[in-house]
Amino acid sequence: MARKAHLLEAIALDNLEIAPSQVWGAVRIVPLLRRQVRYDLRLLKRNYDEDVAIVNLDDERLDRGIKYISYIPHGLVLSWSDDGSPVAAMGGQLISEGKRYNNGINSARVMHRMAKREAKNQLRFLPLHLAMEGFLSIHFSAPEIAWEGYSRRAKSQGLSPRVEFSFSGRAIPALEDALRVFEIHEHQVGVLLFISESLASAFVVPTPEDYRALHNSLLQDFYGELIYQYGLHGRTTRLEAEIDASKVNDLETLGEALAIMRSHWAEFQGFMASNLLGRPIESKRIYTAGGFTLQRFITDLHLKSENHIGEAIVRENGELEYLKTYRLSEAQTKRAYLLKQLAAHQWHLEATAISLGNTLDEFIQRLERAGFGYLINDRERQKANQKR
Repeated sequence: MARKAHLLEAIALDNLEIAPSQVWGAVRIVPLLRRQVRYDLRLLKRNYDEDVAIVNLDDERLDRGIKYISYIPHGLVLSWSDDGSPVAAMGGQLISEGKRYNNGINSARVMHRMAKREAKNQLRFLPLHLAMEGFLSIHFSAPEIAWEGYSRRAKSQGLSPRVEFSFSGRAIPALEDALRVFEIHEHQVGVLLFISESLASAFVVPTPEDYRALHNSLLQDFYGELIYQYGLHGRTTRLEAEIDASKVNDLETLGEALAIMRSHWAEFQGFMASNLLGRPIESKRIYTAGGFTLQRFITDLHLKSENHIGEAIVRENGELEYLKTYRLSEAQTKRAYLLKQLAAHQWHLEATAISLGNTLDEFIQRLERAGFGYLINDRERQKANQKR
């Protein structure tokens, strides 16, 4: 019987090779290569054509439970073998999934759960939305104690509804052209995607065949406003590496020099992603598929640095088989940080304010600016605004 893979404590690319990057406009794509491919885990894209998807998170019926609503262009179908034998990535389109509604103008698809088992060794999940739903549900129920200061809505409904906005990859200038013209390496299974030298996304799949089929799906992913702005106004830096010709005497020494140069490139490009790679993360197990574990994560939140959410599939020996990440905006980071601080202090407003070095009125103003003003009753909000 396969052991469950441990929950990730940090993202590492130990079983992958970082290749030299390719640049187009403000877009830098760093290929990730896998030299040893096992083929006992495969991913296949399942396209959805509706304008919007409604995912029931905890109930089959549309009129019950908590729902996640978004534009979802595709799902991923995970297939695996229990004995390590190769598995063919087949059947992604064979199962008719979810109900479809069409009023003649807009269409919608209703699905059950973010990750749902469809066959003995087959699981459908919604890439990146699995991570975003986890972000939206952070302390979703809000105060567990009816503290004075909270609104009736906060006490009865918590943070519902919680909304975040993002941009499609097609809105980022040069990304579509970059994906079209860049070379895909023979052993490539993923990328580190930089926009104006800022890490926008990390994407890894199990096999080179899976990557070739999913290469253009980066256009259908969503990205934060900061990444969109970087795409509009930013640019890349020219990075150069040289070989000392005085030390090259034949093809063998030339090969050695090239290997050293590639190693330096990999180290530097890994350093460019250091706000994700090796960073402490908080993970949650979503599904155990044989010897593999699907989990979602969020980096430890730092208000003055990059922060990421994402999802991963990890082999029982800790090797990373699948990864997809999303960089949080500064505003999104502040919202998550404030919620975590409130939860750490049992949602007591004054105690949380003191821990952050704020007065109560200053803290209420911070909540207001973060979009959580509706949690506070009108009397407290008016009092804080008068002292602004």
